[in-house]
Amino acid sequence: MSTLTGKRILVTGPAGQIAFPLVQDLVRDNEVWGIARFGDPESRAKVDETGCITRVVDLANPDWQDLPDRFDHVLHLAIFQAASADYDYALKVNAEGTALLMHRFADSASVLIVSTVAVYDSNPDGAYLYRENDLLGDNRAPYSPTYGISKIAQEGVARSMARVLNLPTTIARMNVSYSPLGGLPVMQLDMLVADMDVPVMAGGSSFNPIDEIDINLQVPQLLDVASVPATICNWGGDDAVSTEEYVTYLGSLVGKTPRFVYVPDGIAGRAIDNTRREELIGGCSVHWKDGFQRTAKTRYPDLYVGP
Repeated sequence: MSTLTGKRILVTGPAGQIAFPLVQDLVRDNEVWGIARFGDPESRAKVDETGCITRVVDLANPDWQDLPDRFDHVLHLAIFQAASADYDYALKVNAEGTALLMHRFADSASVLIVSTVAVYDSNPDGAYLYRENDLLGDNRAPYSPTYGISKIAQEGVARSMARVLNLPTTIARMNVSYSPLGGLPVMQLDMLVADMDVPVMAGGSSFNPIDEIDINLQVPQLLDVASVPATICNWGGDDAVSTEEYVTYLGSLVGKTPRFVYVPDGIAGRAIDNTRREELIGGCSVHWKDGFQRTAKTRYPDLYVGP
């Protein structure tokens, strides 16, 4: 399995739920730099404590002067996602910011752009497995109406910049990530512990949960398959699981029985076809049940009743 050792790596959004465990892993054997707006000083301090070198950079109006001239690899995980309908700002950060980042570090060996399955046009079948060549669409999710369209724009920018700059690029469409730090399954676990109803999209919804362990293992491999034109693949766990099944399992780990409420709007399920990812880098190492056990036990050790 490919690893990263002795490299200078730039990570955007290093305090994020996906990026932070990745930074913790990478700093063991690499020189890692992290950039973000760092509006919360505590989040920057947390990243600093890992050994990552942080700098304040706003991707909407970036100032690169405090960064090295070159990185071996760039991992772009930062996003703008908000409940507002400010499309101009969302495009400025998610799309224009990606172009500025790739242009500034065009001599990197490779770039990983983390996109999202929210770029897909919604299929009425909640168990449908989305493929990379499926229709894209502006889903206007109520929790962030600008997110889907601005990430589609980001992909278009990244694809163009890869060709213009001859910069090997991978665009990985993340499904549902999780770790003890957070992610959709952890939000739902917290709801269970708080005895709250768990909303589910009417018609059903399924996801491919992927553990932080597999994310960290697969990042070097995704960089290895970066290409011009850009490599595009889905990124999620091996198994598509319905919300009801995995939330019920989470409940069993902390002694809770879920109460599901079916709603017309919310986080739409977008289970994925993993054929492309498996051809490129192989399968995952952590089954979702094993990952959920570790996550629940770490987050709620006093309530844990699982294996």
